[in-house]
Amino acid sequence: MQVQNLASSDHWDRVKKELRNELGEDIFSNWFGRVKHEETVGDSVRLSVPTRFLKNWIQNNYEKKLIGLWKRELDDINRVELTVRGALRPRQISPAQQPKAITARRISGRAAPFDIAPQFGSSASSASIPCLADTGEEAASEFLSGAALNPKLTFDAFAEGASNSLACAAIRQMAAGHEGTLGMLYMHSTTGIGKTHLLQAAATEARKAGRRVAYLSAEFFMYHLVPALRTPAFPVLRQAMKSIDLLLVDDLQFLHGKQAHEEFGKTLEMLMDAPSQIIMAADRAPEELGTLSIKVMQRIQTGEVVSIQSTDYALRHEILRKRIASARRTHPAFTVPDEVADYIARYVISSARDLEGALNRLFAHNQLTKQPVTMNLAEKTLHDLVRIGEPRSIKVEEIQQVVCKHFSVTKADLLSSCRARTLVRPRQIAMYIAKVVTGRSLPEIGRRFGNRDHTTVLHAVRKIEDMVSKDEALAQEVELLKRLINT
Repeated sequence: MQVQNLASSDHWDRVKKELRNELGEDIFSNWFGRVKHEETVGDSVRLSVPTRFLKNWIQNNYEKKLIGLWKRELDDINRVELTVRGALRPRQISPAQQPKAITARRISGRAAPFDIAPQFGSSASSASIPCLADTGEEAASEFLSGAALNPKLTFDAFAEGASNSLACAAIRQMAAGHEGTLGMLYMHSTTGIGKTHLLQAAATEARKAGRRVAYLSAEFFMYHLVPALRTPAFPVLRQAMKSIDLLLVDDLQFLHGKQAHEEFGKTLEMLMDAPSQIIMAADRAPEELGTLSIKVMQRIQTGEVVSIQSTDYALRHEILRKRIASARRTHPAFTVPDEVADYIARYVISSARDLEGALNRLFAHNQLTKQPVTMNLAEKTLHDLVRIGEPRSIKVEEIQQVVCKHFSVTKADLLSSCRARTLVRPRQIAMYIAKVVTGRSLPEIGRRFGNRDHTTVLHAVRKIEDMVSKDEALAQEVELLKRLINT
């Protein structure tokens, strides 16, 4: 049996590798980072997880995928069993108590996702209370534990540059808990620029400083905390929330549903009154989310909103330098010539995630073939990642910023309903450029300009097209703005 399970551990390593490749590092770390292989017996594989919530989530969302991946390794596998590590045996509940517990479970719409957390413990007087009444302790424990952290995502491993220095400085101060720092910070950027890295680094640093931290994704909030509202767990959970020093919420764009929004708003109010610090991240500006309630938006706007811009050449080079240095700590023979690093930094421009992917490919090739990394190898291996001669993706917000600066108007004025001539012309030019250089649809551009109708955008585009064909000075001015935007 021991030999079989040792072999199965190798199978589990390969299953995890496939999961990581299919789901991506972030999702894999959140949901499978703490899953352990216990044993393989007959046609069944037993895996263990630290919490009941994680067990329910994996069963509901990934059970079929797990069985499929295991069957690739062992044809006989037909079942994957998930257990909770260290779970207590169910208490003996008297007949008088049992109906109450069953009713509470039915209200939740599914089996209660919480067990008892040993770190909170129970008083002697609570020994006769039904098991479900104690589930608030597990809920509180899971909230305080939050989503799994990647130990590699630290401040030391983060590459700082002009595009992210403000966000990085603010988050470092908030993680340290310095007096007088921000109470709330909202940061946004496109995917793969470093938001999750900064949040996880802040969580790790704050915990080292002895602070009470909760790091969770919007999905974790929705599928973990909101269901607890329908169980007796909630009073204990609510009390635990009040002890938080720093709350970090990632991928806020995935928060949806009226109840989730209402509860998130209440949580923000409670934590700000505690007082606590809150850092949130999303892939777009708060006014562009569209799904957040007015109350949540008001809370966000009382804090600081920071945008992380796309990486420039210098920052991409610094990211590579740090990743190469990290690889060399475990594999000293691995080297990347300067010309190859320069090639990657110049032409792998989509995201920091792609930079790491490019370096990982070269590293894997070097380790498997024992061949040195060369320019020829880089060009062959990274052809699908490089963007030689391709225009970079331009955001509507960048256009608005350049136009506002050029015409000395504020963004609020540009998006307002004011029809003053000094605002109408810059607004129409900005809409025209957005249509020409971004390829976005008219309705989408209209939403970015104060939720205007697509016919308004169409009128602006046609108006400026007609004017630049007749007015040479205006045509030159528009071309200047395009060059400034592309710089």
